[in-house]
Amino acid sequence: MKRRIGRSERGAALLAVLLLVAVMGALAVAMLEKLKLSVALAGNNAALDQSRAFAIGIESLLALRIDDIVALSPNLTTSAGGWNGEVRTIPLPGGGLAQAVVRDGGNCFNVNSVADGSVAAELTPRALGVEQFVNLMRVLEIPEQAARGIAASAGDWVDADSDLSRGGAEDSAYQGGTPSYRPGNTYFADVSELRAVSGVTPEIYAALRPWLCALPSTDLSPINVNTLNPAQAPLVAMLAPDLISLGAAEAVIAARPAAGWSDITEFYRTPPLRPMVLPLDVQSQPQLRTKWFTLDLKIGLQGAELHETALVDARISPARVVARRWGGDD
Repeated sequence: MKRRIGRSERGAALLAVLLLVAVMGALAVAMLEKLKLSVALAGNNAALDQSRAFAIGIESLLALRIDDIVALSPNLTTSAGGWNGEVRTIPLPGGGLAQAVVRDGGNCFNVNSVADGSVAAELTPRALGVEQFVNLMRVLEIPEQAARGIAASAGDWVDADSDLSRGGAEDSAYQGGTPSYRPGNTYFADVSELRAVSGVTPEIYAALRPWLCALPSTDLSPINVNTLNPAQAPLVAMLAPDLISLGAAEAVIAARPAAGWSDITEFYRTPPLRPMVLPLDVQSQPQLRTKWFTLDLKIGLQGAELHETALVDARISPARVVARRWGGDD
C-alpha cells in the first residue's frame, strides 16, 4: 500500500528543488564570469604579445632611421629634419596605432659617470663625475648638503669595493632597513635604481628623473651641444655652475648657428663662454655628434596599451638596441 505524500512534504521537496536550482544558477553565473575574465585576459595577453612583436619591428625601422641620421653627417649631429623629439604615428594591422619618438639619448647626466673604469668588478668612484652630479642638483635647486650626500652615495653604489667615501654610503647604510639590501657594486642598469641610493627621497628623484640616464659606460655625460634645446640649459650649467649660470647656458644654446657648431672651439667662443677657463676634462666633454639615441614607443592594440623605452648605441654602424624597458616611466 502506497503512502500518501502530505502537502507539507511536497512543499519541502519543492523548496529543496528550488534551492538546488538557485545554487546551480549561482554556480553557473560564477563560472561564466570566470570564463569571461579568462577570455578577456587571454585576449589581452595575446594583444600585448603582438604589441611587443610590433615594438621590436618598429625598433628595427627606427634603428635604420638612426643609421641614416648618422650617415648623413658622420662627424656632426644636429636636429635638422625634426627627428629629435618628433612624434611619429604608425598605423598597425588590426586597427592598432603606434607612436614613436627618437631622442638624443646622450643629452642627460649619465649616472654611471660617478664611477671610473671599464670592468664592473674594478670600478672606482670618479671625483669629477660625482662633482658634476652635485652640480646638476645645485642647478635644480636641491640643497647642496643633500646633493653631496646623494652623489657620494651614488659613487659608493657603483664602485666595486666596500670602502666608504666621504659623505657616502655602503652596506651598513642599507642593511638596517626594511627590506634590507646591499649596494649594486656595478653599473646602474636603469635610472630607477637610483631610488634605492641613500638620501634619495621621492621628491628629489622626481626632480632629477628628467635629467638622468644610465648609459652602459662610465663616460662623462656626452652632451651634444648641437641637439640641446633651451630647456636643457641645466646640462650646460652643470659643467661649471660657478662659472656658467643657468641664464648664460640658455644664452649659449640660443646663440647656436642654424646649421650647428662645426667645431667645438666655436662653441667655446660663444660670448657667455669666451672668458671662462674650464678644466681640460670638462672642455673635452661636450660633443658635436650623437652616439646614443633613445626610442620611446607607445602601442595601442585591441584595447591593450604597451609602453617601451629603448637605448640605441650608434657608436658603430649599424646602430643596435643595447637596453630596453617595458612599461611606463618608473
